[in-house]
Amino acid sequence: MFHLTGIIISLFLALLLFTKKGKSTADFILALWLTLIALHLFCYYTLVSGTYVEFPYLLGVEIPLPLIHGPFLYLYIAALVNQSNKRLHWFIHFIPATIAYILLSGFFIQTFNHKINVYQHHGIGYEKLVSIIRLPIIPSGIIYVVWSLILLKKHSINIQKQFSYTEKINLNWLVYLTIGMGAIWLSVILGNDISTFMLVDLFILFIGYFGIKQVGIFTNRVVNTQLMDTDDIKLEEGNDPGVSSLANGTEKTKYLKTAVEPELMSKVHKELTLLMQTEKLFKDPGLNLDGLAGRLGVHSNTLSQVINSMEQRNFYDYINDFRIKEFQRIAVLPENSNFTLLSLAFEVGFNSKTSFNRNFKKATGLSPKEYCQQEKIQLGNAT
Repeated sequence: MFHLTGIIISLFLALLLFTKKGKSTADFILALWLTLIALHLFCYYTLVSGTYVEFPYLLGVEIPLPLIHGPFLYLYIAALVNQSNKRLHWFIHFIPATIAYILLSGFFIQTFNHKINVYQHHGIGYEKLVSIIRLPIIPSGIIYVVWSLILLKKHSINIQKQFSYTEKINLNWLVYLTIGMGAIWLSVILGNDISTFMLVDLFILFIGYFGIKQVGIFTNRVVNTQLMDTDDIKLEEGNDPGVSSLANGTEKTKYLKTAVEPELMSKVHKELTLLMQTEKLFKDPGLNLDGLAGRLGVHSNTLSQVINSMEQRNFYDYINDFRIKEFQRIAVLPENSNFTLLSLAFEVGFNSKTSFNRNFKKATGLSPKEYCQQEKIQLGNAT
């Protein structure tokens, strides 16, 4: 029954994505993946329930399916971070699965009665072929999970160069997705089909809950509005800047930049410092490089170079430094003694307790609570 729930939810989520207005390449990939997960779950359900005799045309279809899940995970993540926009290259990832289906073609053309008989006798006559097909399954899963984590690591580094906060970037969604797949593959390695498919069902429930409630993947609300495109060429050609940012990595971004003249750099830096001190733009938790550059009337690449060169830090650290100093300033004011640490953190622009604690300790070597104790600052009890 639990497997049927996973199947229904998978198909429902896929339908939401296929009918979603303005769906992206990533949406299409996820929709297709969910459809194939539903097929895989259904095939497994027929086998464990003994109803496979009613669906003989599906027999054998499930054998190569594990080879497609790793590629779909990687391609979905790559599409979200704009690393895989050449669809012709997608097929390369599915060559192992394609070869597996070709090897099984002799079985597929058999009569239904023959197929049922093979399954009733535990794959008699096809044992060696199935063993060969299953040989790359575990390595494939491990490789794609690791590959996806590496891609996310690179992307998280790039995010920090563009944004003053990271929690609202939909990176957690992708990390959880990859960890979930990793857990499934661990179960595959341990060789327990029951626990593996139970994990797949839970994986689908997670995608549904987190994707709808936390991220909005399955709605028409734009998920990647925080991931603005910083590729100069694409922006100048009129491509949608709302499609994921930091498309081609740090190196390509560096090549797109042109050196800023020292005079201009000094001028922009002075204007930036004045703007931050007078208008305290850092208090906006959604402040990003493009928005700040727009206020200064310069290109985001110019501003990035100014911050990197003049402040010797990235945009993320630059903005959070202002927030920390502002917190230190207002925490000692008598009128704020009734406020909590967290409320003051929100006041200065942090959008979560985790972000505040992490960045404060990074800058001062102390947690906010330790700092207040050291400075004998009395604030509200809740922290």
